[in-house]
Amino acid sequence: EAVREMTPEERRRTMPGAPLWARAATVAAGPIFNFALSIAVFAAVIFANGEDADPLAVGALREMPLVQELQIGDELLAIDGIAVPSFGDGVGFSALEEQITKSAQVNYTVGREGAKLDVTGPYPYPALVTNVVPQSAALKAGLQIGDVITAIDGEEIVTFFQLQRRAIASEGRELALKVWRDGEVLDFTFATKLGAVPTDNGMEERWLIGMGGDGPFIPAVRSLGVFESIKVGAQRTSDVITGSFSGLYSMVVGDIGTCNLSGPVGIARASGAAASQGISNFIWLIAVISTAVGMLNLFPIPVLDGGHLVFHAYEAVTGKPPSDGALRILMGAGLVMILS
Repeated sequence: EAVREMTPEERRRTMPGAPLWARAATVAAGPIFNFALSIAVFAAVIFANGEDADPLAVGALREMPLVQELQIGDELLAIDGIAVPSFGDGVGFSALEEQITKSAQVNYTVGREGAKLDVTGPYPYPALVTNVVPQSAALKAGLQIGDVITAIDGEEIVTFFQLQRRAIASEGRELALKVWRDGEVLDFTFATKLGAVPTDNGMEERWLIGMGGDGPFIPAVRSLGVFESIKVGAQRTSDVITGSFSGLYSMVVGDIGTCNLSGPVGIARASGAAASQGISNFIWLIAVISTAVGMLNLFPIPVLDGGHLVFHAYEAVTGKPPSDGALRILMGAGLVMILS
């Protein structure tokens, strides 16, 4: 009744009185802004931090239990006599890891100040903690960035992949870890947790410690321009969407459990854990959450923006919107679905 009493100019500024295209654009604006924010945040972080330079070079050295002869600025030419591939060659890096001697120290061939030198340094894929996953066994146990895991259940560990295999094989039983931290050796005992990891065919559940690893040095980086950063930011946003759909599909078909879903409390805990590891991790998580919110909002479920867009599509086809009664039933059903 209130809308009918308005002038055409007043009615145009309301949702019921606006033309169909304007109502659809208004509804779509929320998810679109979520994606725009994600791209902007990803791009800003990438613009500020740069990306690894190619060819691979040492940007900074990490603290390790062993003395390393690598120096800042060294360009890595070969490891154990095997040529270091370019960053785009994922197959080459996998082959490199398989062929390197599984030893705490290996031989590096580097380019340094125009000369070619052979030096020794830590294994290039050590059991080094460079990221602790929120709500993981590692976080609960107190592992920190910079820790180096040297043994599991009394058996020496040299590589990150040895650590990974032992974690998967544990099937949730407690593991006794020896950890090097700032020159001291500490003991930790905790059990792995089931978690979802991406595979070539979607997602699968594995027993995980809940940490990420990297090399014994931080690679040198190259600066990206604004437009290149935005392009990479858009790709990161696309990766989050693709990964989210893959995870949801894997839950539906039973490859992974619904324990991988989190509500507001889980998001808050993950945010706190990310913030404790540095502002960059926290900002990155904001972009991930913004992408996920925008994606979920486009699901064709009444109450969500995607449901409203379905109603607008129905109106575009039939020439009239759904009845008030039908809307009330559908919105109630959508609300029940979301809450459950």
